[in-house]
Amino acid sequence: MSSELRDYPSIDIMNHILEIRRDLAGNPFEFREFQIMLQTTFRKLTQSPKKDGDDEKKAKHNGKESKKKSGGGTGMLSGHGSPAECVADMDELGYKHIAVCATKMWSYHYHHDFIMNYPMDPIGEAVKETGGRIVGAASYSPFHIGESVADVERGVKELGFKYVWFHPLSFGLAPNDRRFYPLYQKCVELDIAVGFQVGHSAEVLPSDCGRPMLADDVAIDFPDLRINLSHTGWPWVDEWCSMLWRHPNVYGDISAYYAKSLDDRLVKFMDSGRGRDKVLFGTNGLGLERCKREFLELDIAEKTKRAVLYDNVARFLNLEED
Repeated sequence: MSSELRDYPSIDIMNHILEIRRDLAGNPFEFREFQIMLQTTFRKLTQSPKKDGDDEKKAKHNGKESKKKSGGGTGMLSGHGSPAECVADMDELGYKHIAVCATKMWSYHYHHDFIMNYPMDPIGEAVKETGGRIVGAASYSPFHIGESVADVERGVKELGFKYVWFHPLSFGLAPNDRRFYPLYQKCVELDIAVGFQVGHSAEVLPSDCGRPMLADDVAIDFPDLRINLSHTGWPWVDEWCSMLWRHPNVYGDISAYYAKSLDDRLVKFMDSGRGRDKVLFGTNGLGLERCKREFLELDIAEKTKRAVLYDNVARFLNLEED
């Protein structure tokens, strides 16, 4: 199967530090939000398909799977030990680039503090070490506006970052909240793209602020800002499709869902002239091999597969010259 995967150049628009440095990922499952997620929305994903896989299942549930496995090509949230190890899998599976984010997430209900706050510098080192195969992405906290904007600028000017991805739901704020506007303006100034989660939250976090149509104001107020509505917008898939269709500067990624579980409305839109050039491929750390393999198994046009896997992401991140 790897030879077939290599025939399709790909870019992963959505990933985290675990993919390149599992030693820096920590254990998010110590937080209540992720513990509940493993019992609910991720329950089936964390069950081993093997009858004798009890040890592996337990490792997944206590957040230690990353220490158990040595590679990230096939394993959900297993990651890699180093950027070099990640690039080896990328070569095997046909990935040209992977965007890795210094993700920030806030605990809205339980801890009222960061539950993810990954460092930027190791990602910058990976960008340099891999010659840009790893694409650096900063993140953003609307509760630390000045510091976050400065981080974004440093990421781009000093570390070679090309993207910002953030998680408005964990802060309980909609993407059109004015506390995010300093970020959007900075991204326009730096000519980099921005992405943020829309749709419901897999973790126990506010979800109504994730309605895709709430990004309407952002797309109108910042027409020169390339925007990625991340994680499909489910259950408001029609709103997600509408935003991509209506706004020239709005794209959307399918990360955080395996392709076989994508909503039929989304697949139809993606395979049509309305959506083919606006949908982006991503994994969200759910496995480089499985995510790509299942996507290629979809009953969609060949030109759709190639556009979503590579062309659209390259254009969105300004990687076409690479």
